[in-house]
Amino acid sequence: MGSIFDILGPVMVGPSSSHTAGAARIGYTARQLFGEPVKKAEVYLHGSFAATGKGHGTDRAIIAGLLGMKPDDLRIPAAFEEAKKAGMEFTIANRELKNAHPNTARVVMENAGGRKMVLQAYSIGGGRIRVSILDGIEVDFSGESNTLIVRNMDRPGCITEVSAALSKEKINVATMQVFRHKRGGGAVMVVETDERIPISVTEELRKKEDILEVISLNLEGRNG
Repeated sequence: MGSIFDILGPVMVGPSSSHTAGAARIGYTARQLFGEPVKKAEVYLHGSFAATGKGHGTDRAIIAGLLGMKPDDLRIPAAFEEAKKAGMEFTIANRELKNAHPNTARVVMENAGGRKMVLQAYSIGGGRIRVSILDGIEVDFSGESNTLIVRNMDRPGCITEVSAALSKEKINVATMQVFRHKRGGGAVMVVETDERIPISVTEELRKKEDILEVISLNLEGRNG
């Protein structure tokens, strides 16, 4: 290939599993959670990502992920050019992020209609990541499992409604975490499941009172 992006086995485009493959995974997970093409993106690199990211291709890898490329996609070195072809505008800058892991990126995504989502995640090595902030609420999940994310008002009964919708489709819950700004305010449920999450679950939950948004992230990358 004649560049720093050497092929390191069949699962990633190099040179670094943390700074390249992990960065691509951050972008890809952000895109899947957003659920539609990204028209504009602001990417902020923190710590080690900021210090060595350009040399390791972190910037290109995140943009590639936002375009839907996985860490083993051979187009990653040409991500900026691919973004231009796709009509995606983007900016990349270094920024100090409070209490953030050294390998952290914050991604602000916007669609053609102006809808936005903000995701912050960090690379933990080996191409693996953890999502730490989603639209201002602290969370903690990997994106390596089928995952249901529910944004809701913090009120009694919401957890029961989510559990019932999954149980109805015989979906086994592996982990469930609940995060909130404050009592009675906005909250986020993150549910990792053994089975794929069908669209019937997301459609049912979107009809519930005080449930604001439902996102499903399935292993194959197809949202419900």
